[in-house]
Amino acid sequence: QVELVESGGGLVQAGGSLRLSCAASGRAVSRYSVAWFRQAPGRDREFVAGFAWRGRTTERTADSVKGRFTISRDNASNTVYLQMSSLRPEDTAVYYCAAGQSPIDPRVVSDQRLYRHWGQGTQVTVAS
Repeated sequence: QVELVESGGGLVQAGGSLRLSCAASGRAVSRYSVAWFRQAPGRDREFVAGFAWRGRTTERTADSVKGRFTISRDNASNTVYLQMSSLRPEDTAVYYCAAGQSPIDPRVVSDQRLYRHWGQGTQVTVAS
């Protein structure tokens, strides 16, 4: 069983930065796929960035945040981070951390159906 706890959300002005954390327990983050998703009010949940693990780890980032958001992880603390810079009002959403139960092909890392474990989410609000 994997438990994921997100933190780091909050209110920030447009152009600002935030770093989200996803603390995992129950299994080492280096040995499974972990991703960040977000859901804005009235919209479907969408992929943001992730590590696809299938023997080795491949990083993927959504085009909408590429160059502004960076996913990283600290194996020692079993934590995955999402560094967000140049934030825009359209980045406002609840951000979720998710972990896959089985190896995930990097080509489908954005498919949320492949993730079995989810955190409770953390709210990010970007003011214009």
